[in-house]
Amino acid sequence: MELTLTTAGSYPRIGDAPDLQRHRQAYGQRERGELSEEAFGEVEDEVTAAAIREQIEAGIELVTDGQIRWYDPYSHLARRLEGIEINGLLRLFDTNVYFRQPVVRGRVHRRGPILLPEYEFARSVSSRPIKPVLTGPYTLARGSILGGAYASVHALALAYADPLAQEVRDLAGAGATLIQVDEPAILRHPEDLNVLEEALAPLAAERGTSRLMLHTSFGDVTPLYRDLQAMPVDVLGLDFTYGPKLAMLIAEAGSDKPLALGLIDARNTKLETREGVFPILDTVLPALKVGQAFLMPSCGLEFLPRDRARQKLETMKRLRDAYLGGRS
Repeated sequence: MELTLTTAGSYPRIGDAPDLQRHRQAYGQRERGELSEEAFGEVEDEVTAAAIREQIEAGIELVTDGQIRWYDPYSHLARRLEGIEINGLLRLFDTNVYFRQPVVRGRVHRRGPILLPEYEFARSVSSRPIKPVLTGPYTLARGSILGGAYASVHALALAYADPLAQEVRDLAGAGATLIQVDEPAILRHPEDLNVLEEALAPLAAERGTSRLMLHTSFGDVTPLYRDLQAMPVDVLGLDFTYGPKLAMLIAEAGSDKPLALGLIDARNTKLETREGVFPILDTVLPALKVGQAFLMPSCGLEFLPRDRARQKLETMKRLRDAYLGGRS
C-alpha cells in the first residue's frame, strides 16, 4: 500500500522567533499605508517559500503553498469575482477564527485567474509536487449572503461552480496532478448532497488528467461516507477527529476511491502516537480497493503554533515510516 504524506492546506504564517514575525509586521505596515502592495507581495513570497521549505524538511511528499496569501477560505476567492462584495466577520464553523463574508450583488463571474499565479510561484520554489487547494462552490455559497440573481444556495452554488471550474482547468493545464476542493459545509447540511454533486460536476469536467480530492472537515463525515463515494471526484479527504466510528464504517463499506486519512489532529497540540494511529490504519487500509492512500492532518495547520505545526508533520512522517517499515 502506497501511503503518501500531504498537508491539508494552511500553514502558520508567524512563529515565536523574531524572524518569523515578518508577515505580521508587514501586514500592519500595509494597513497603515507604510508598505506598498508590491512590497507586501514580496513578503508573502518569502513566507510562502519558507512554509513550503518547512513542509519538505518535515518529510511531506505532496505539499501546499500554506495558503499564506489567504485571509480566509471565503474572501480570498470571492473578492476576486465580479458580482461579489466582502462584508463583516463571521465565525468559521466551531473555530476561534473568522472569515469575511461574501455578499452577492450581481451575476457571479471570474475576472481572471486567481490561484494559477500562486500555484506557479509555489512550484518554482518547491522540490516537491504542489497540491493546489480551493474552497468548493457549495461551501462558498453557504458562507455567502444571497442576493443579485441568486435566491437560493442551490443557485448560488452553481454560479460559483463556473469560475471555480475555470480555476481547476487552469491548474490542471499548469501541471497540478491533484487538486483539493474543500467542502466542509456539506457536513452541516446533508440534505444538500444533490446540490453538492451538481456543483462539483463542472469542476470535474475541467480536471483533464488531474485528479480532484473532495475534502471535508469540522464535522463527522460518517453519516455521509457512503454518499460521498458517488461524488464526481477521484479522492476523498476525511477528517477522522470528529468521527470515532468512521474507521469501522470504512472497514465495512470499503472504498472505491483512494482516501486521504486526516488522522493528525490539526487543532490539538498533543502529538499523535503509534497507539492512536496504527490501529486505525490497520482497520482502514485493508478495506481500500485501490493501492494508494494519503496520510494528512485533519484540516489546515493555521490553528497551531508554527513550531508545533512542524512537529505534527515530523511526527506524521515518523509514524508513517514506522508503520510501513514494520509491515514491509
